[in-house]
Amino acid sequence: MRFHIVTLFAAVVMLAACESTSEETATTTGGGSSTGVTTGATTSEALPGPAEGTQEHLLVNVGDRVFFGYDRSDLTQQSQATVEGLATWLKTYPAVTLNIEGHADERGTREYNLALGERRASAVRDYLIALGVDPNRLSTISYGKERPAVLGSNEEAWAQNRRGVFVAN
Repeated sequence: MRFHIVTLFAAVVMLAACESTSEETATTTGGGSSTGVTTGATTSEALPGPAEGTQEHLLVNVGDRVFFGYDRSDLTQQSQATVEGLATWLKTYPAVTLNIEGHADERGTREYNLALGERRASAVRDYLIALGVDPNRLSTISYGKERPAVLGSNEEAWAQNRRGVFVAN
């Protein structure tokens, strides 16, 4: 008998732990008809996003990188579109400066990859300047193959490491 009571108590505790805490509220018009259902926060409460003009805001609204082909430093159409969005973002936040990092995959010598990373960062910088961004707000640095985003010696890893990264300051 005692075992049954303990088992019943444990089952009640487990069920209580599974209970959902989200609230459903219906808003109504003057006629009493339902116009919508929200879960959790009320419709007047907005979820906070990243602060405007920050690195997080850049990541959410534009992205923080472009990718390059093997042994290439020219911007693809997709990369150009990203950099165009970056230029618009920078014009919206004129106090933000940007550091553009150039990266390469692990193939090639250290010296060659540093030069390739610099050409990649410069390609992004030059396109931003052509789009009307003040060059005094832009700086470049090459890390070559020294800071891989993805470890591995295969095409998937190499493709992720051939990149230009935007760091807002």
